[in-house]
Amino acid sequence: MRKILLLAFPAILLSCSAQNGKVEDADPMEYANTITAEDLKEHLYTFASDEFEGRETGEPGQKKAAEYLKNEYKSLNLPSPLGGDDYFQEVPVSYFKRGNVKPTENVVAFLKGSEKPEEILVISSHYDHVGIDDQGRIYNGADDDGSGTVGVLEIAEAFVKASKDGFTPKRSILFLNVTGEEKGLVGSKFYTDEPIFPLANTVANLNIDMIGRIDPAHEGNDNYVYLIGSDKLSTDLHLLSEGVNEKHVKMDLDYKYNDENDPNRFYYRSDHYNFAKNNIPIIFYFNGTHADYHKHTDTPDKIEYDLLAKRTQLVFLTAWEIANRDARIVVDKAEDSVTAGK
Repeated sequence: MRKILLLAFPAILLSCSAQNGKVEDADPMEYANTITAEDLKEHLYTFASDEFEGRETGEPGQKKAAEYLKNEYKSLNLPSPLGGDDYFQEVPVSYFKRGNVKPTENVVAFLKGSEKPEEILVISSHYDHVGIDDQGRIYNGADDDGSGTVGVLEIAEAFVKASKDGFTPKRSILFLNVTGEEKGLVGSKFYTDEPIFPLANTVANLNIDMIGRIDPAHEGNDNYVYLIGSDKLSTDLHLLSEGVNEKHVKMDLDYKYNDENDPNRFYYRSDHYNFAKNNIPIIFYFNGTHADYHKHTDTPDKIEYDLLAKRTQLVFLTAWEIANRDARIVVDKAEDSVTAGK
């Protein structure tokens, strides 16, 4: 597997049109506000359309989705950390322990930091879903996880706009859209087994998996999001997250599923977990399940786009703080081993 040393990365500067200013002088809300319901809706009505055939891992629809993501990153002039026109981290079929899965790939794009480029923040989502059933029904996966994936695209665009204005983040950011989540967190496992950048240099992972809907427990509340894992490895990250929300967004942060005794065990069920296993602090952003979860009725017309925008802004603002603070996130609860089912 090809690994790219950060110091050897080509010097592609997104901020060439403006002199780098002091990022402390920037107003992050100016860039958060470029993340809009309209833009998210435009992306999602394409990404979760029948054209993408339910984005089954390794199948033609997933390949179309990968090309869509690649083309969006290229349109932002965001380079690949793999070099050239190669935005795909190939995941070998040997990683899949069940089913007859065809070759597939993670999609990656990279924004090089201005002061601490060797330190990496990973912002992730999974872009695969479950395809077409034996009755010919397409499972579009608008919420799962089209919502998180288009959120990552909008976060990338907001950081690019800041960089063009001279406010390149101090730390580097890897935008990671993983495949094979529905097959057992396979794409993220491959990334953490064969990282493009050393895991020791990865300061945190912000993972977005389903942020476009309202679950039954919050019916009538369009101002909440579940946070999972923010305090598992780092008190520092948890306090940062709370502070960003209180300063900028003021959402209801629901920690119900963060409970160690939660029978759903969502902490172990999305791609952040492969980072957490390696003692990398994580936050998992989640709206909870709903009647359309893993059904062909999870369609883009049911997404709450204003809420999707607000949640995506929260992730962006948290990422901004992590990427630009003086010290990297402190891991004060590192574990010798973390195992599913513990």
